[in-house]
Amino acid sequence: MMVVSGNVHGADERGRLLRRTLMRYANLSSVLILRSISTRVHKRFPTLEHIVEAGFMTSHELKKFESLHSDFNKYWMPLTWFANLASRSREEGRVRDDIALRLLMDELNKYRTKCSLLFHYDWISIPLVYTQVVTIAVYSFFAFCVIGRQFLNPEKGYKEHKIDMYVPVFTLLQFFFYTGWLKVGELIINPFGEDDDDFETNQLIDRNIQVSMLAVDDMYQDLAPIVKDKHWAQRHFSIPYTVSTAAETLRPAFKGSTFDMRMSVEDLEIHQPADTSVRMQYFPLNGSLGDGLDRLLQRGKGNLRGRSLPSLIDVSSQPDEDEDVDASPDGDSNSSNHKEQEKTIIKVVVEPNQ
Repeated sequence: MMVVSGNVHGADERGRLLRRTLMRYANLSSVLILRSISTRVHKRFPTLEHIVEAGFMTSHELKKFESLHSDFNKYWMPLTWFANLASRSREEGRVRDDIALRLLMDELNKYRTKCSLLFHYDWISIPLVYTQVVTIAVYSFFAFCVIGRQFLNPEKGYKEHKIDMYVPVFTLLQFFFYTGWLKVGELIINPFGEDDDDFETNQLIDRNIQVSMLAVDDMYQDLAPIVKDKHWAQRHFSIPYTVSTAAETLRPAFKGSTFDMRMSVEDLEIHQPADTSVRMQYFPLNGSLGDGLDRLLQRGKGNLRGRSLPSLIDVSSQPDEDEDVDASPDGDSNSSNHKEQEKTIIKVVVEPNQ
């Protein structure tokens, strides 16, 4: 509803109609899926005519809904109407760009996925044989406990056996635990029923339709005047506490589990690993990229030999400026070739793993 209110524009009747219809389609889909899985909702809307009477669907939409034949649940049809109406709103300019339309579609797909999850939860529930086995096991166990944990009859004259009156504490605990877990499991089987601990699906429907219509209708572009906040002139400020919560201000702020970890002096010493042999790999760079890197890295040549990531990159000239060039008749041509190589070669230092 927030996405619809913020991206489907128009304060006129057409804009209001589009926003309210989009939200009505979304709520209609939830009513259809809850009506299929919840006993309370199905008793509230036993037929589709009851949904029309409640205002979630019009008579024309009911005809279109019934005209589409499908052997499966058709709770997804209102969401398809939502997508088509959102596309029409984009064509009319009510949705101002494709990014807003994409946001609407993404939220629609998330909503459809959650409706489908409810349907699959009801469709593929806990197998009935599991509940039957657990129920039989629990009641059979305590039936045998009633017989097997009885007192011996002293009138029978059992040797070395006396009357021992006691309360079976462990048996009572077992009864409470096992029976309680059994009841909880029975509630999990169908959380959309009519028990007191089940979901209040009818109130959920009432809440969703009311809140969604308020968000896209009454609250559309209804903003309070934008004014400076109370702490506008204060760079550092604190929010006041009540007397009952003032003690919380004495607690230091959490900065991380290892922020105040203490270390010994030996652990604080810096250890420099021994230098290892490196091998060089040369990658030729042609064009303006090589020229740009050469000019940039020549300024800091000799400073890129640290232990951080930049130490992996160094620029090499072939030959280096500090090296002497043998004098020869072809010295001028060799010198020019070396200068060209300086602009086209970048050297990468690959250090082997220790």
